[in-house]
Amino acid sequence: MLACSNREVIDESARQTLTQPEIEALKRDGTAAGKDIIAKLMLSHTALDQKTSFSLAKYKILKTKKYIRRFQVRPLDVASFGKWMLDEKDASRILDMREEMLSLVGCMGNVHYGGEDIFLGGDIATNGPATDQALLDEIHTGAGPSMTGRWMVIDDTSGFLVAAMAERMGILYPEEATEEHSSAMVADGENGNAATSTRRSDGVDADANATSQPGGMVVDREDPATEGALSQSTSGTSLPKQHTRQKSQQPRPSDFRIPYSQTNTLTLIHSSNQPNLSFLNYYNFDANNPNHPPHPMVTHLLPLSWLQLIDPSLDTAYSTPPPVFPPDEVATWKPNRRGNYHRKRRRYARTRHIVDAARAGGFSGLVCASTMDAVGILRHTLPLLAGGAPVVIYSASPEPLIELSDCFSVGRRTAWPAHAQAAGLSAEEAERWPGSDEFPVNPTLLLGASIQTSRVRRWQVLPARTHPLMTERGGAEGYVFTGWRARPAEGKVEARGKYKRRRKEENPDPESL
Repeated sequence: MLACSNREVIDESARQTLTQPEIEALKRDGTAAGKDIIAKLMLSHTALDQKTSFSLAKYKILKTKKYIRRFQVRPLDVASFGKWMLDEKDASRILDMREEMLSLVGCMGNVHYGGEDIFLGGDIATNGPATDQALLDEIHTGAGPSMTGRWMVIDDTSGFLVAAMAERMGILYPEEATEEHSSAMVADGENGNAATSTRRSDGVDADANATSQPGGMVVDREDPATEGALSQSTSGTSLPKQHTRQKSQQPRPSDFRIPYSQTNTLTLIHSSNQPNLSFLNYYNFDANNPNHPPHPMVTHLLPLSWLQLIDPSLDTAYSTPPPVFPPDEVATWKPNRRGNYHRKRRRYARTRHIVDAARAGGFSGLVCASTMDAVGILRHTLPLLAGGAPVVIYSASPEPLIELSDCFSVGRRTAWPAHAQAAGLSAEEAERWPGSDEFPVNPTLLLGASIQTSRVRRWQVLPARTHPLMTERGGAEGYVFTGWRARPAEGKVEARGKYKRRRKEENPDPESL
């Protein structure tokens, strides 16, 4: 007796009586999302009884995938974006960083929510009477090792690593407006009060120099476009006195009032004039927009260049303070000149704050995904980390990490004290060791140096056919270097405690034997 098989089913098109024009007509007229097409295909097949149960199920699945297409709109999280870049776009732009490697970097770097926002001089929305010099002094001494939740990041993945860390810290997605806030805005608009207070990204109140106009229009005195609109609207027409009321002028906040938070921040070190964070545009954040709409990254992302970190005196934006003019004289200037004057002062204050806070150190961790020399990166960033801070460096290939791991080997740590003593290095000089051929970095600044990797493989689980899928993407495997910042003990280490000395047994008298 022969087993049932589908060997006789050879010409599938000859056994299907439903033609392609009829199928197209069913597509245009059908309303059951393709289910009626599949039902008529099954009924129109003349050899359906000759198929095996396996072949019949396979036939139905193929037609379902072809004629019933569904999609679901999902938010673009970092994991989905990384998978899309790996499978469909250019994987080299994110250094072939897979989802499991991204999770390993975040876990070993201990990236988490760093606490509530703390601003210098109080809330940025307040216009305190603090002087410019007082705020400038606070910039130099306000941030430093006492602050927590501050991570240093070096990102050559166009902002992919920054987005992953920001997602873990809770500052990647904009906060949605509550219903009470939305209803209050609607009620305010119905009352004709369209001149609501807005806040720029640099902490300047947009209504400080605004004038309310008829019909609810607000004109900014510093904006040349609105200044021209104001002159056109008022030229040739005499407005009644009841419509020419001027909004109460609020004191302008100081240009040195820093809008950045002191906790839960990401200090990004880049090697160009502007950081490459193009992937953050997918999350409604443009790093090149000076007047960005409200977004958590505006007050939590602090970019600076390697030049500003290593030798800020060579950077004119940091070392050259802007000129100071009396407020009465500034008020007489044209809007363009006045806007440039305040913009330069705000940029100087931001640069001073970011550079001084970075060079003060006390960071909670270092996360790096870069093609730069890892030894050179740690030479300048290790002294800025707090004690016990994790160090995580991702590389697509293991060779740079193996060279870095050798710099913290047991042999180098053993030979370092004698070398430091012979060179007469103090504790501070030893932490900022410039490097040599024998000791590229101080090997005692990092403990637990190791290299890890992780890859999640999908498996096909079928009876007698269980094996990993052979058609997964290739590319770089990806490796992670991990370690923890250590502070070497100063002075001589002595062991203290109770120590009982054993008494030696006396030799017996040979005559008594």
